[in-house]
Amino acid sequence: MANAAALPERESESAGKGELGVSTRGGVVVLDFGGQYTQLIARRIREQEVFSAILPCNASLEEVTRLQPAGIVLSGGPSSVYDEGAPVCDSQVLHLGIPVLGICYGMQWMAHALGGNVVKAERREYGPARLDLEKQSALFRGIPDHAKVWNSHGDHVIGLPAGFETTGRTDNAVAAIEDPVRHLYGVEFHPEVRHTDRGTEILRNFVFEVCHAKKNWNRASFISETIQAIRNRVGDAHALCALSGGVDSAVAAVLVHRAIGDRLTNVFVDTGLLRKNEYHETLDLLRNRLGLNDDGVDAGERFLARLKGVTDPEEKRKRIGAEFIAVFAEEAKRLSSEAGRGSSAMRFLVQGTLYPDVIESVSVKGPSAVIKTHHNVGGLPKNLPFELLEPLRDLFKDEVRLLGRELGLPDEILLKHPFPGPGLAVRLLGEITPERLDTLRAADAVVVDEIHRAGLYSKIWQAFAVLLPVRSVGVMGDFRTYGYTIAVRVVESEDAMTADWVRLPWDVLERISVRVVNEVRDVTRVVYDISSKPPSTIEWE
Repeated sequence: MANAAALPERESESAGKGELGVSTRGGVVVLDFGGQYTQLIARRIREQEVFSAILPCNASLEEVTRLQPAGIVLSGGPSSVYDEGAPVCDSQVLHLGIPVLGICYGMQWMAHALGGNVVKAERREYGPARLDLEKQSALFRGIPDHAKVWNSHGDHVIGLPAGFETTGRTDNAVAAIEDPVRHLYGVEFHPEVRHTDRGTEILRNFVFEVCHAKKNWNRASFISETIQAIRNRVGDAHALCALSGGVDSAVAAVLVHRAIGDRLTNVFVDTGLLRKNEYHETLDLLRNRLGLNDDGVDAGERFLARLKGVTDPEEKRKRIGAEFIAVFAEEAKRLSSEAGRGSSAMRFLVQGTLYPDVIESVSVKGPSAVIKTHHNVGGLPKNLPFELLEPLRDLFKDEVRLLGRELGLPDEILLKHPFPGPGLAVRLLGEITPERLDTLRAADAVVVDEIHRAGLYSKIWQAFAVLLPVRSVGVMGDFRTYGYTIAVRVVESEDAMTADWVRLPWDVLERISVRVVNEVRDVTRVVYDISSKPPSTIEWE
């Protein structure tokens, strides 16, 4: 088995090894040209129980071949092949005899590199289109002659390289090409997204029909190899785990605890930005249900002091990230002193960082655009007093939940909705004050309670309230009021990379609105967010 958490930052030193040094040989290598959905390609391949690793597009040929891939995928990306400084990879990957699939920009770069012609389209293609297949192809075995696909490109291939033929078109463009003799394939659309009908089957055909890959990845092997890799990296040192009470940090904590036992101390920080009753309920769950060694730290006043007067969302995230590290450093020093160890013994900080956090925060594998800083990624200060240990860094939420079930975590953890590390700070737009936090907590508790009462909590991805810095006029009794506006956000997703708003029953929306206005002070209006991701993000800040 190979580790799904493949090759984060030091590829030149550790090609063939994942974040913790777990073997990553075999399977399919994805070369990242900067697409926001590059990891979805790898994830769809892992769903077939075949290992997939991601390397930056500028990885050396040696790094690619060291992984002994059965196939190579060239990802999409935001650039044009004719732009100055456009991302490229070693063109020799097209001459190794290893099957290659180019997706969107990857197809354009392949055609361009082999002598084809790529031009700016007169009519760009974004969103749904109909694929019309023209020829039989191993890549499209079992796929109907007409299928809905999802496009996101402004360039077209208008001249094919020698040896290639067109296998599919949309109304506006060449949509699929191949040179089966050289095992080179390209699609202009995105099979990795759920909006493409039968997209997973197309990728499955590439993996098994074209590459003839073998199934070599499963959760049980991931757990055992990751635990061993943690032991190898940590050695005799001690570690702190930043617990949030959610599934990500809990799974990370259980993995590390199984690896190093009582040398792991878990810290749950009350930032003053948690939901109603969350601090004490979470401590009870972590200690009594999971049996974790957990220290609770009440740091609400210091976090709110750091955020006083701050309204910019990026600045909020960065200040929160810096304050988290300061709290953990103080806890590490205190715990080491109490145990009679040197402060350097508490060497590692364990975090439940997931891939969506990474891809939205920093460009780690290709020229992906930064969307926003996450407090546990781009929000961390440069000079950390710890080494980071992030065993879930390249996994998605649903994969982590499956790992958690394999590890025996209870449903209270596994089914808990995601909650951002910066907490309510990114759901309270504008300046953060204790009074406004109380208003948001009360409204959020109503939203979650009504979602539970409707039997929807376990069926959706996230449900929460957002406090807007907008006041509007209302009438309560015979009096004029001038109160805040609460936005309700309820979305469905499977990986947080894309999301759609939930079509809640009208009676549920009505109950939420009536209760919020009646039970929460200073609120006179409730609105429902019907934005999808993209273009919006799930959180408002």
